Amino acid sequence: MRRRLLVQALAVAALPLFVAPAFTAGEGGGSGGGTTQCKKGEVWDKKKNKCVKPQYGMLDDDSIYEAGHDLAMAGRYDEAISVLTLAANKQDPRILNYLGYSHRHSGRITVGLGYYEEALRINPDYTLVREYLGEAHLQIGDLAGAQEQLKEIEKRTGKGSREYGMLSEQIDHFLRS
Repeated sequence: MRRRLLVQALAVAALPLFVAPAFTAGEGGGSGGGTTQCKKGEVWDKKKNKCVKPQYGMLDDDSIYEAGHDLAMAGRYDEAISVLTLAANKQDPRILNYLGYSHRHSGRITVGLGYYEEALRINPDYTLVREYLGEAHLQIGDLAGAQEQLKEIEKRTGKGSREYGMLSEQIDHFLRS
């Protein structure tokens, strides 16, 4: 817990050094065509409908989540971490999930695992976290841990869910390689 808080504090302190152009969604939540490109050091504020410099309290947590999500999905993990740490609600499972995702993809798998576990402590039914947690287990060679998350997803949403299909595919790929 202390290590995670230290990482968050360092990320926030370094924010001016890392925040670069943010590709964030307006109303689409990152899932559709309404993408806006902001200048270096800015993120999209959906309430103001314009790009702004991210600061504590300036953006609502939904805007912070969307900006962090979109940065993470664009492979800009350190920028995503810097933006996500601005959230007022440090216990928002969505924020924790993408902090985990961004740390994991930056090579800090253990840090990412901590964020995933915290998100699941708050919301054990958040199956997207379980999918990403399973993928993290595969990254460290823990097939049993990934299979455990797959079973948890199946219990909550069945085999037809996107998360089940994605993690199942990753496990199959792991077993073939």
